Amino acid sequence: MLTPAKLRRPRTLALGIASMTSLVAAGPCDIYGAAGNTCMAAHSTTRALYSAYSGSLYQVKRGSDNTTTTISPVSAGGVANAAAQDSFCSGTTCLISIIYDQSGHGNHLTQAPPGGFSGPDGSGYDNLASATGAPVTLNGAKAYGVFMHPGSGYRNDATNGIATGDTAEGIYAVLDGTHYNGACCYDYGNGETSAHDTGNGHMEAIYFGTSTSWGTGSGSGPWIMADLENGLFSGSSAGQNTADPSISYRFVTAAVKGESNQWAIRGGNAVSGSLSTYWSGVRPSGGYNPMSKEGAIILGIGGDNSNGAQGTFHEGAMVSGYPSDATENSVQANIVAAGYAAGSLTSGTTLTVGSKVSFHVTTSGYTDRYISHTGTTVNTQVTSSSSTAALREAASWTVVTGLGNSACFSFESVDTSGSYIRHSGFELYLATNDGTQLFHEDATFCPISGLSGTGSSLRSWSYPTRYWRHYNDILYIASQGGVHTFDATAVFVNDVTFLIESSLA
Repeated sequence: MLTPAKLRRPRTLALGIASMTSLVAAGPCDIYGAAGNTCMAAHSTTRALYSAYSGSLYQVKRGSDNTTTTISPVSAGGVANAAAQDSFCSGTTCLISIIYDQSGHGNHLTQAPPGGFSGPDGSGYDNLASATGAPVTLNGAKAYGVFMHPGSGYRNDATNGIATGDTAEGIYAVLDGTHYNGACCYDYGNGETSAHDTGNGHMEAIYFGTSTSWGTGSGSGPWIMADLENGLFSGSSAGQNTADPSISYRFVTAAVKGESNQWAIRGGNAVSGSLSTYWSGVRPSGGYNPMSKEGAIILGIGGDNSNGAQGTFHEGAMVSGYPSDATENSVQANIVAAGYAAGSLTSGTTLTVGSKVSFHVTTSGYTDRYISHTGTTVNTQVTSSSSTAALREAASWTVVTGLGNSACFSFESVDTSGSYIRHSGFELYLATNDGTQLFHEDATFCPISGLSGTGSSLRSWSYPTRYWRHYNDILYIASQGGVHTFDATAVFVNDVTFLIESSLA
């Protein structure tokens, strides 16, 4: 069991919500505890969930040498020390390797192993999340959430105190309401201890996304639903509950709670207002009453390690008993007072929408090359101002607002109007915009200060562990030290650093 230094459970404090430097006096788990709903697991990479907590929030692993460090709040009860992470990860990449349990029960989340489904990492494990993919601020203080792309996942199959059988529990999470897909299953909550589907009622987890394979809400989603195993439920059955609305908030508070033949879904805007109840009633029929919960904890995946979903997690907890609506409303007020806001996804060279640019390779021995294309293949070619017009145009790109996220950018070919750089299978291609969510996200990239200390590196928005890299003259999105040949660590930071210059054409 992982027990980092200073990891301790603080005492419960009075519940008056009062402004502090960056947060509030009582944390969510103080509020739950005072109401008799003990936090059995408390996870956050953005802040302490108890007002007196000063222990480890999460661990990051550096790509350059696989060294790790733990990130704690700046002060007890406060926001994560993002500056410590930024210093540790400077000039390299970092992954979130552990999300610590603040409750003192040791229910830490680590890289999910294979189960009913295998992951894309070594030995069938799921990927770890980027430590820098979800920058946020809390009342102006910088922190990072957990941006999870398809194939990433965390879990704990040997927990302490998490509800089993038909025992009552409550779960809440703060998520990015704009980051989702329709795959199975972006969950946080109670799953199987075997990482395999063991039957109806063996899970109880918050789900967020647009899956229509089982239940749905009103509109086209995304929806907050409950994953109870072999079904995503928005109400009494795996059908449509029109009282479960599509979510349009940048930050969303989601809550699911259940007890004997009773459960509920609640949600709201994590930056303002109160929670609404989207469902409250009896359990679904067909093996869900009584429940057969097993007590594992999952994040970003299904109980059987189904790992095709995506989403972003900021904080959450699993508590004993069936919290009252009033208690959850107090937790929501605390979340609102924490002041979540989106952080900057870009840094370094400033790009202007509508301008034309070329990307100049910086790796020693290849500095006569620019990013270009041959048909649909994105590659590097020897190019200069004296090259033919056709070659200069192939190495020139128009900057447009990010198709998948307006805080980043997409790059349209100058010589093939309507076609953009996108990744597929981790290789970069030139492709026509087909209007789908997948295309838009895969064609969106976030320039940051170059990892080599000069120029810029282009990070994939949808897979923020990965950066544009030239390897054997072909362009990929590469992860430092990953499982693919093009992820090799040798000269990685040089290969992912480019000078963004005025276009050659």
